[in-house]
Amino acid sequence: MTDDGPAPQPDFAPFDRLAQASLTRWGLPEGAHTRLVNHSENITYIVDRADGGPRSVLRLHRPGYHSDAAIHSELAWLNALRTEAGAEVPVALPALDGSILQVLHSAELPEPRRAAMFSYLDGHEPEGELGPSFEQLGEITARLHVHARQWRPPAGFTRFAWDFDTMLGGERRIWGRWQDGLGVAGPVAALLQRLCDTLERRLAAFGSGPDRRGLIHADLRLANLLVDGGRVKVIDFDDCGGGWFLYDYGTSLSFIENRPDVAELTGAWLSGYRRVAPLGAEEEAELPTFLLLRRLMLVAWLGSHRDTDLARQLGVPYTLDSCALAETYLSRFA
Repeated sequence: MTDDGPAPQPDFAPFDRLAQASLTRWGLPEGAHTRLVNHSENITYIVDRADGGPRSVLRLHRPGYHSDAAIHSELAWLNALRTEAGAEVPVALPALDGSILQVLHSAELPEPRRAAMFSYLDGHEPEGELGPSFEQLGEITARLHVHARQWRPPAGFTRFAWDFDTMLGGERRIWGRWQDGLGVAGPVAALLQRLCDTLERRLAAFGSGPDRRGLIHADLRLANLLVDGGRVKVIDFDDCGGGWFLYDYGTSLSFIENRPDVAELTGAWLSGYRRVAPLGAEEEAELPTFLLLRRLMLVAWLGSHRDTDLARQLGVPYTLDSCALAETYLSRFA
């Protein structure tokens, strides 16, 4: 437990130099340059070409987060979604040696970084009134779930298993301990422990059969949709893995769980989902559980990723707001 605030911003200069130096591996012409756009699990760069050629996206993987086999598995699902389901998703671009995964070394960094290059997708995050966007999001989520239920992964396919132990409860927690979140101490810790215990009971009762769990995106929020005219594209499959299908609903409201119109946004999401696939009353009744599951996981993530811009931006107030949501949830489900 700690009340410490976010960590100081890291020095990205060594990563910037590593990213820039790696461009020759993909045969990019002289004058191509990288621009840092995101730091979360990974460090992501936009790559622009001086000759006006197509942009691309370079992803430097966080060491220890995914194995090489897991990264190749992510890219295999992307390829299947594009070729079998008609989804507009990024394409992994092979380097000059034919590999889609490169290992980059730098004397400035203590360990190498895996890197992958992707096609750049035009578009922008949904904006304006969120209801129609959530309807689109629900429909896209259902399409991914329909594909996942019928897809046969290739031999050697391996991704995270998002279960209660890896999310919140066991020694294998992927995002760290929520108890180490920003501002988690005293009464806050006691309340969130009650929440955690209630989530565990309800998830166990909900079940983990093939009708409940399968391959999911696991971060399917508006920030990972790109609208381009009438087309909607999906990006950032870095967290995809085996999990409860309804967890994708929980992720849809990441960081906006306390909006006053959450019920309306949920209704829009359900409407879009049910245009593609059925969702029963029992599943609908459990949506708040997956919303709070995600929220408590984000408390853990912010605590274990204090050096990110997001942790500095949200800080302790995000944890305190989570307590208000927990109180409401517990009044119904504890």
